[in-house]
Amino acid sequence: MSPFHPGVAREYQLNPFRPPADLRIDYAQELNTQQYEAVTAPPGPCLVLAGAGAGKTRTLTYRVAWLIEHGIPADRILLLTFTNKSAREMMERVGDLLGGSMADLWGGTFHSIGVRILRLHADRLGYRRDFTIADREDAKDLLNACITDAGIDVKAVRFPKAEALSDLFSMQVNTGQTLEEVTGGEEGPFAGVMDSIRLVQRQYAERKRKAGLMDFDDLLVLWLRLLQDFPDIAETYQRRFQFVLVDEYQDTNILQATLLDCLTLRNRNLMAVGDDAQSIYSWRGANFANILKFPERHAGAKVFKIETNYRSTPEILALANAAIASNLRQFPKALQAHRPPGQKPALIVSTDAREQAAFIAQRALELRDEGVSLSEVCVLYRSHFHALELQMELTRRNIPFVITSGIRFFEQAHIKDVAAYLKLIANPSDELAFKRLARMLPGVGGKSADTLWAAFSARFLPSSDSTPEFEVSDNDGALPAVRPIAPELSAISRSVPKKAAVAWAQFTATIAQCESPERRSQPGRLIRWVLEADYEDYVRKTYENARNRLEDLAQLAAYADSFEDTSLFLSELALQSNIEAEQNKPRDGDDEDRLKLSTVHQAKGLEFRAVFIIMLCDGLFPSGRSAETADGEEEERRLFYVALTRAKDELYLCRPLLRFMAGAGEAFQPASRFLGEFPETLVEEWKIHAPVLPVSPRSPRSSPGRSPDPDPFRDPDPDPDPIDDGDVPF
Repeated sequence: MSPFHPGVAREYQLNPFRPPADLRIDYAQELNTQQYEAVTAPPGPCLVLAGAGAGKTRTLTYRVAWLIEHGIPADRILLLTFTNKSAREMMERVGDLLGGSMADLWGGTFHSIGVRILRLHADRLGYRRDFTIADREDAKDLLNACITDAGIDVKAVRFPKAEALSDLFSMQVNTGQTLEEVTGGEEGPFAGVMDSIRLVQRQYAERKRKAGLMDFDDLLVLWLRLLQDFPDIAETYQRRFQFVLVDEYQDTNILQATLLDCLTLRNRNLMAVGDDAQSIYSWRGANFANILKFPERHAGAKVFKIETNYRSTPEILALANAAIASNLRQFPKALQAHRPPGQKPALIVSTDAREQAAFIAQRALELRDEGVSLSEVCVLYRSHFHALELQMELTRRNIPFVITSGIRFFEQAHIKDVAAYLKLIANPSDELAFKRLARMLPGVGGKSADTLWAAFSARFLPSSDSTPEFEVSDNDGALPAVRPIAPELSAISRSVPKKAAVAWAQFTATIAQCESPERRSQPGRLIRWVLEADYEDYVRKTYENARNRLEDLAQLAAYADSFEDTSLFLSELALQSNIEAEQNKPRDGDDEDRLKLSTVHQAKGLEFRAVFIIMLCDGLFPSGRSAETADGEEEERRLFYVALTRAKDELYLCRPLLRFMAGAGEAFQPASRFLGEFPETLVEEWKIHAPVLPVSPRSPRSSPGRSPDPDPFRDPDPDPDPIDDGDVPF
């Protein structure tokens, strides 16, 4: 018989006892007042609002050191970040401060900590502890198998491809939404197949469990399930982690915030560090309400503001403070400069995007001559296609540049897909274009594409030496007339795999419509027709970030409208693609000294001596679609704030007056609403003057006895190849 009487357990509180700390670090000396208050905060929930350039990483690092020096064992501290690199760097800094290894400190991303815990307890969820983590390709293969097992005829219905399904399921998990909310419900593109999507989702979950697989999202979902469904496991980690610190809290989603709530339920020692003014990732699931409502979510939370900025000049910070002030949903704060005064930010109003590009190219070279390397200069934009003209201008002037967000505009898969349609129409003997288009069809792989090409070329190109028979054309340089290829595509339909029969018929019809005389010589019109006919559906079913890709293609069509015919457009496309491929190769000595081009989203966390923000037109920045709601407009303003605060010394705000618009030619572009939200006195306007050709007192090719050329702007011996001297025909 137990000697203990049943009943409610009596609570007994142990008071902390430790000898006085022998501190190695003089925290008051090494931190500013605001940082010191946050670092030395007493136990309990804390929200640290660390403004841009205010030393957020330093604050977190010293907080960990403070806890350890005051007797908290390193293995009782959990440090969560959004990259493993950040976690390693902070742990190394703590080790350097304290003169020892931080191997016992639990530090890493949410996902890496999830793996660590699931390796110990996965059996409680029906998994083996040595489960396999499925990468994106594994997940795609498994989803394809589920689609097949579900008996879904993907060629008969508009069903999303595996990659698109993976994105849908991930967004649902990370935002706490239903599938209907994620896909747009009755108004969305998959309204008619939602039952089939749910069936595939159930089969996918079951097959993962049976195969001992966890995908990236499972690492958080199943970790949370351990904490919510198994009280003993929850208590273990609530007791273990006496202090939990999280970096970039404004970027957490609902799932991550709930995990933090569960882990800190017992001790309540959660320190969330972030900046609500830099919450810009709602499109990938981040929930702005997490940081905004932290004091409500964690009763008694203390809020610390760190507002001393060590990065930018006072003039840049004054503009940033004024720019973000229009947001209603925020924690009010004002960045204070530690640096001495500099020059005012410049406002540059150019005639059009090409003049804007010319200004940036010229000014970047001037900065280099003034001692600012190209790698310390960055051009920021809202969307990739905003930098299209700039890429052209930099290439024309042979100014080295790198796009920090990855693949360059013309090398993206969706751009090359659409270009393949135009290439095949312009040149039916283009084997690569034909096979690329064929492989886009369901059930057509490499071998099937080879077979189809052989059948097509046998009919259209009777021998290996022959080329399509072009007819004489009198259409002023437009594409020469060529024997239509759509009938030949239709004729080889028997060689098409059964799965692709319906898609092949649609493809043939699209080519037939594109071959019409009124379309085939107008590249912009061709691109829009390809999109309308079937490629827009293909993008939505195939690619992640479908909306952004379709915006790219709309801009490509508008750009193509400025070309007189399709051949010129394809020539320019090929030129740019080849230069991009060449510039992506490492170079000896100068691979680091390149002008940086980046979306604002990709540049968050970076800093540069000089920053150009381009395309500050309403509808471009802010994005027209994103600014349709109050919340969307506020996030766009936060994105503008992030762009402003990347600059250390010089900041240039660039706005073109005109932009080439589909069907309208050069159209006026209203200024970004953000440019009207701060006092004019905070910027200095630079007036751009068109280039004036130098006038020599006499023709450079005239003899001393001849009079000056009556027309000094006429080249007496025009260069037969204008591309050679840099005048790329647009």
